[in-house]
Amino acid sequence: MSDATHGFDAAGERRDSNGLTLGALVALVVGSMIGGGIFSLPQNMAASAGVGAVLIGWVITAFGMLALALVFQTLATRKPYLDGGVYAYAKAGFGNYMGFASAWGYWICAWLGNVGYYVLLFSTLGYFFPIFGEGNTLTAIACSSVLLWSVHFLVLRGIKEASFVNQITTIAKLVPLFLFILLCLAAFRMDVFSADIWARANPALGTVHDQVRNMMLVTVWVFVGIEGATVFSARAADRKSIGKATVIGFFIVLLVLVLVNVLALGIMTQEQLAGLKNPSMAGVLQHVIGHWGVVLVSVGLAISLSGALLSWVMLCAEILFSAARDSMMPAFLRKENAKKVPANALWLTNGMVQIFLLITLVSKGTYLSLIYLATSMILVPYFWSAAYALLLAIRGETYEFSEKERRRDLMIAVVAVLYAVWLLYAGGVKYLLLASLLYAPSVILFAKARWEAGEQVFTHIEKAIFAVVLIAAVSAGYGLYRGLLTL
Repeated sequence: MSDATHGFDAAGERRDSNGLTLGALVALVVGSMIGGGIFSLPQNMAASAGVGAVLIGWVITAFGMLALALVFQTLATRKPYLDGGVYAYAKAGFGNYMGFASAWGYWICAWLGNVGYYVLLFSTLGYFFPIFGEGNTLTAIACSSVLLWSVHFLVLRGIKEASFVNQITTIAKLVPLFLFILLCLAAFRMDVFSADIWARANPALGTVHDQVRNMMLVTVWVFVGIEGATVFSARAADRKSIGKATVIGFFIVLLVLVLVNVLALGIMTQEQLAGLKNPSMAGVLQHVIGHWGVVLVSVGLAISLSGALLSWVMLCAEILFSAARDSMMPAFLRKENAKKVPANALWLTNGMVQIFLLITLVSKGTYLSLIYLATSMILVPYFWSAAYALLLAIRGETYEFSEKERRRDLMIAVVAVLYAVWLLYAGGVKYLLLASLLYAPSVILFAKARWEAGEQVFTHIEKAIFAVVLIAAVSAGYGLYRGLLTL
């Protein structure tokens, strides 16, 4: 974006008169988080846990994700000149390679999620038009491709124009969700909700600890996008709006997610919910009001996914652009078109989505496996952002005249770091190994970017970190070859 539009207020905060407003940033956060995940939430959660474990899991998630939201708010306030969110924080705190790896992991998570969204959208339409099947038939992939490139050319027209469309779809998608909540409130049965709180009738789910652990990646997936405002920090009209948008968006989404999940557990039993086809909200509402429930959820899902696809395409391109601007990605990715849209980053992103859409024609991977892998890719960027906030608080950097705030932010950062570590544990070794397969090849782009800048590729510490990633990738490749790992 041109520096000509930037100014400073009386407090020295950078402003951009043509930038994204608080409303646009909140819509971006909410629109990024509320995509397809919420519409599959009842089945996804019931497949892993009973009522009691679900409630415990949401309490852990609420505190953990709130800590992360506050971390992003703090970093946006205390480091206002770091543009690019999770990428910039990892780079500032832990060096070039970790910054690059965070950008790369975030980018892959984002476009993998979009692939899953296209499959889910046309799987839903398959209820009305059998030709779409499970969302991975030839017709479904062809229609997904048309939609993909329609979104692509819309974003090419300008970030601000695309964000306005995103505000409209964000408001529209909340309407059917609130209708679902109201209808399920009226039909909620406490006897169904409390019949088997600890899922003892289904020993295959394991202990309560196992159930809570197994549902964690699903809860993270539905919150991915909480950092959306920070990724677009360079395009905000007012830097103070970034943190506000993150926290406001978090509370809106948390309320909607918990109500959708908990109310469904009072409509159908855990086993019934676990057996539903996704989007499982349609099955729940069909149980309440019949066929029109499927229609309502399907319309809501179509609107929701349209907005989420738009948000995530914008986020994908922006994270690559931010890294390229700092010479962490190859120079061709920082090219902008006349509308100030990172065009090459956008082409690369949607090119990868197109390739993986074609792969779904022959792939046997499930929607849930896809989102588990996508979520594993974003755990590393979340961890480094929380760790950077912790580092600032420990050092007292930017807290020279506010010891009380330093202690408060130190506690928040500790909670966020512990939550991120818990998520890495909960995700399990399998998805960490599979994620390493996607991290390892990225070193080619990193090396190219550093050579273009005339800089050394790795420091000694970064060499050791990459060696660990490479060993994990080789192990994962061997596991896939021997059939020990599957997606």
